[in-house]
Amino acid sequence: MSFSSDTKSELCREQLQKRCCAVAEAYGVLLYCNMFTADEIRIVTSSPEFKERLPRLFKKAFGCEFDAVSSTDIKGKYAFYITNHESISRIFSTYGYEAREILAHHINLGVLEESCCKAAFLRGAFLAGGSITDPSKSYHLELVTDHYNVSRETFSILLELGFSPKDAARGGNYVIYFKQSESIEDFFTLIGAPVSAMEIMSAKVEKDMRNAVNRRVNCDSANADKIVLAAEEQLEAIRRIDRNIGLEELPDKLKEAALLRIANPEASLSDLAALAIPPVSKSCISHRLRKLMELDKDSRQDCRRNL
Repeated sequence: MSFSSDTKSELCREQLQKRCCAVAEAYGVLLYCNMFTADEIRIVTSSPEFKERLPRLFKKAFGCEFDAVSSTDIKGKYAFYITNHESISRIFSTYGYEAREILAHHINLGVLEESCCKAAFLRGAFLAGGSITDPSKSYHLELVTDHYNVSRETFSILLELGFSPKDAARGGNYVIYFKQSESIEDFFTLIGAPVSAMEIMSAKVEKDMRNAVNRRVNCDSANADKIVLAAEEQLEAIRRIDRNIGLEELPDKLKEAALLRIANPEASLSDLAALAIPPVSKSCISHRLRKLMELDKDSRQDCRRNL
């Protein structure tokens, strides 16, 4: 099952206690379902839990039943139908308008006066027309309807509740979406899916930890590359000094530093400092190697002047 399916399954465990909230949730379902007209109501879902919840929801909200439930051409999807005009009229009148007179759907905000009803409406909208990507991959939640006014008015409800959604038009549909994990967590907590909200938090923590580890590994790798490059330059300088001057001619401390680098070509400055007899500080061994580099540079300049 997908994360979206798991979330809808969790939402369907919300108890249908207050009729006003059942009316509000059914409102979200109807305005975000496949068809809501004076001739037909059609709700299509692939969620087994939503399939079980719908009859109970409509019974609680309107005291009516679906005329038919059938499987669709797409495996695992079911369609719920109401074509009985008396039932459709009862549903339309619940929201304050006549089925035959409506030209374009609007949200009757009088049905959503209480905060619990607003949450129930958004739960229904998500169950019928919502989806979310797997949070381990990306953060993207959206609500899709083919009613322009409904989308704009849902947008306003979300703003009123403190959210900052985005919206877009896509292929004749109108989309409200979130791409911030915190907003999605808050949305799910509001509509009754706290477990899904926690899973998003956990996915974010895991992702942040993985990114932190990757940054550390990349940083360590970059530092290791710098150490290797510096060591190679030091070795080349030491070899030239050995050819042009001879390591035996060096002062004891510089000679020791040169021999330590030859014996430990990949060691860090800290490691070389610890290998010195007696051990010295990192800055001390760095100073000695730098003196060797300067000696090599001076030696090459003298050779060029003598040519």
